[in-house]
Amino acid sequence: MSQTPKRLFIKTYGCQMNVYDSDRMVDALTPHGYSQTNDMGEADLILLNTCHIREKASEKVFSELGRLKQLREDRAEQGKTTMIGVAGCVAQAEGDEIIARAPVVDLVFGPQSYHRLPQLVKQASEARVIDTDFPEEDKFTQLPAPTKKATIARGLTAFLTVQEGCDKFCSFCVVPYTRGNEVSRPVAQIVTEAKGLAEAGVREITLLGQNVNAYHGLDDAGKDTGLGALLVELAKIKGLDRLRYTTSHPNDMDDALIATHRDLPQLMPYLHLPVQSGSDKILKSMNRKHTRASYIAVIENIRLHRPGIAISGDFIVGFPGETEEDFCDTLSLIEHVGYASAYSFKYSPRPGTPGALMQDQVEAKVADERLQRLQALIKKQQAEFNQQCAGKTMDVLLEKPGRLPGQLAGRSPYLQAVHVDADPGLIGSIVSIRVKSIGPNSLYGELL
Repeated sequence: MSQTPKRLFIKTYGCQMNVYDSDRMVDALTPHGYSQTNDMGEADLILLNTCHIREKASEKVFSELGRLKQLREDRAEQGKTTMIGVAGCVAQAEGDEIIARAPVVDLVFGPQSYHRLPQLVKQASEARVIDTDFPEEDKFTQLPAPTKKATIARGLTAFLTVQEGCDKFCSFCVVPYTRGNEVSRPVAQIVTEAKGLAEAGVREITLLGQNVNAYHGLDDAGKDTGLGALLVELAKIKGLDRLRYTTSHPNDMDDALIATHRDLPQLMPYLHLPVQSGSDKILKSMNRKHTRASYIAVIENIRLHRPGIAISGDFIVGFPGETEEDFCDTLSLIEHVGYASAYSFKYSPRPGTPGALMQDQVEAKVADERLQRLQALIKKQQAEFNQQCAGKTMDVLLEKPGRLPGQLAGRSPYLQAVHVDADPGLIGSIVSIRVKSIGPNSLYGELL
């Protein structure tokens, strides 16, 4: 007897890791009769895959749940049932409060439990369920592989989680509490998943981890393998032409990984390496375990091995105790390094972290003003980096139709958006283009 088809809607907040997790939730539920929809109103199961990093993360979730209460009532009037679940890091950190405050929620589960999702959904049809334990079993071995059709529908580029959790305990960050200790997947498991992606048509993979360059998975002989050696293994896969990774910690940029940037053509000339502050005083208070000088030394070593590499970073302004002098140290570090892009945020206290208990919190208006100054400098550097590309020849992976008729869109080796007039039959190809002009956020090229 065939199953009645059911519709699944997932709203994903936050980082690339959550995007990967949401895709794997779909893979877990597909064999149980669920198909994904982009229309929340037609979904039998709605999941919010949450992130706890940004300011007011919990409030955004509860606000969304308020809207879902009305949607469920509207569907009930049509004789339709709707199950609502909250997943991810907010669920992990505040599961009991979600159950207490939001009666509309049937199911709460953390990032380590989504391999049990079919079972949890079945249980939630009878009674409300909360599962925020850290299970002993490896969730990655429990998950079904995505179908080729599902993989290629997600695009020619893919995320692949290789490492989870963090042991760094930066004083502003909830990740060690919501994702747990650092755990690396075995090499063979990652290679198998990457081969499946490549066979489905994926041309570029970005390896993910909260601290991805701390990767130390075991090979078939039970030997620890670093990220550089893992990248070398993945580069052997037929059809897999481009590799990237994110997010990294400066202290884990070892010589072997830096040498891989020099020696492996498939590894794109782009590195996201967060620093957070340019002040040694603030870095110490953040418990970053590196200094301004050690960060700059890592950057200089990388550029020595891979000249022209694009560097991206993360910055937090307004951390407790940050003075104008500390902030100017951050601006001077940005001037010294020169970034192709960066993410920057105003500090917001995360419940349960040491930073939330610190004295000398910076006034909101002061932090706002500093953030504007920092973002203006980053924007200037990004424009300068893009301008350097004018007239250059580069290889671009064409991924999809562009905004204008006859146009295709893709990504440069430096992760810039690129638009080019080209035949739709070239989607999926890596082509050589010459950069003709520079837009605010994109490059425009012509086929060679």
